[in-house]
Amino acid sequence: MHIPMYYFLCMLALADMGLALCTLPSMLGIFWFNYKFIAFDACLVQMYFIHTFSAIESGVLVAMAFDRVVAIWNPLRYSTILTNGVVRKTGAVILTRAVCVVFPVPFLIKRLPFYRSNILSHSFCLHQDVMRLACASTRVNSLYGLIAVIFTKGSDSLSILLSYVFILQTVMTIASGEGRLKALNTCVSHICAVLIFYVPLIGVSVIHRFGKHLSPLTHALMANAYLLVPPVLNPIVYTVKT
Repeated sequence: MHIPMYYFLCMLALADMGLALCTLPSMLGIFWFNYKFIAFDACLVQMYFIHTFSAIESGVLVAMAFDRVVAIWNPLRYSTILTNGVVRKTGAVILTRAVCVVFPVPFLIKRLPFYRSNILSHSFCLHQDVMRLACASTRVNSLYGLIAVIFTKGSDSLSILLSYVFILQTVMTIASGEGRLKALNTCVSHICAVLIFYVPLIGVSVIHRFGKHLSPLTHALMANAYLLVPPVLNPIVYTVKT
């Protein structure tokens, strides 16, 4: 079990647990006890950790894509390229990036005045949801949010795409069809994890941007799917595959 892929799986599991632990208290308070209030500072803390763990999960998926590239491109040197030291440094970089990129977000929100309705669209605090309630210009918040998304999820999705382009090129050089199938089969779980994470994320982003006319229930369901589907399905995908 002490191989890079299982270390990355451990990181993915911790990120999923972090997302669930950040989200579930307020969700269960609403659905079990009809408690629909959250203090402003508590909302900022929840928002920070939700976005941080989301960025961590995105970074781990990139690391797992690189793991698959090395395993298929140069399997004989796999253990010498992805050493324990490299895995630890990769985890440290993923964590540091997420913490630093999301760190300014609560402070950018805290400086804004809130006088009108304080009703959120979701059962937890997201940056774009809290930002729309402000009574002042949110241009700086929007710009920084866009930069943060491009720097994390945007660059990560592009890195994963390029990794699989390289993987497909490498697989096509394998002479036997059985060898190609065996190589691609090692990527199935990771592809599922990527889709499980990015499809709800894209759905939430599209609804926030173009779905203002949709029912509030649609917004709530998509936001819940974005944060709760990966922690539920990732263990099933990797357990069945293993």
